[in-house]
Amino acid sequence: MNSKAGWTRAWLVFVVGLVCLAFTLSTSAQVQTTTSTTTQKAKVVTQVARGEIVYVDGNNVVVKMEDGSLRHFDNVPDSAKITVDGKQLGVHDLKVGMKVEKTITTTTTPQTITTVQAVTGTVWSVNPPRSVILTLEDGKNQQFKIPKGQQFNIDGKMVSAFHLQKGMRISATKVVEVPQTVITHQAEVSGTMPPPPPPPPPDAPILVAEEAPAPAEVAQAPPPELPKTGSELPLIGLLGLLSMGSSLGLRAARKNR
Repeated sequence: MNSKAGWTRAWLVFVVGLVCLAFTLSTSAQVQTTTSTTTQKAKVVTQVARGEIVYVDGNNVVVKMEDGSLRHFDNVPDSAKITVDGKQLGVHDLKVGMKVEKTITTTTTPQTITTVQAVTGTVWSVNPPRSVILTLEDGKNQQFKIPKGQQFNIDGKMVSAFHLQKGMRISATKVVEVPQTVITHQAEVSGTMPPPPPPPPPDAPILVAEEAPAPAEVAQAPPPELPKTGSELPLIGLLGLLSMGSSLGLRAARKNR
């Protein structure tokens, strides 16, 4: 009775130890893994937005777009550049009236990442359809979970886990394909300076500032002259009259004495 219980206990210890050994070895699988990326044809979309600068104040810029809408750009960084006539200008070089154009190029590239895991070994034990323990080429045992639908190559034939037997030399390959899309954006801003004001038409009068001359002294008008038809006789007669009046006055004064 005791010997039978002891034998059972020893068998359980052996099984538990075997399971622990397989679990420990499963953490260091010697699986060959290769990864490759397949790139498909990229799709390129270009968008162009045009406008005119209508307001600039420090790092704040207002642009009137082609559709008439206004776009306010707050706190434009000093590192932002715009290409004008082949030169790189910053936000403080912008002027009202400049034409600006922003070209955005979006590239969408579909890719497929393929991961291939391959392992070759000898079946040490199998628990279909869940797991299998293989003895690898380095002599170590490794436990593997069997994915659903996994097939094994035995002498060129593909079989399921239910056909595996201890001692069989097998190889298994797991292929995982993960699609992904890579999107890149590239923006370029260019512009042109506002045109100079147009020259006046050739027949338009042009005002030229000149220094005003000093005011000239006003010449006094000469005394009026007698008309050429006049003579000196009336003047002589007037003088004679005055003389006669004076003499008569003197006589009258003497008589009164």
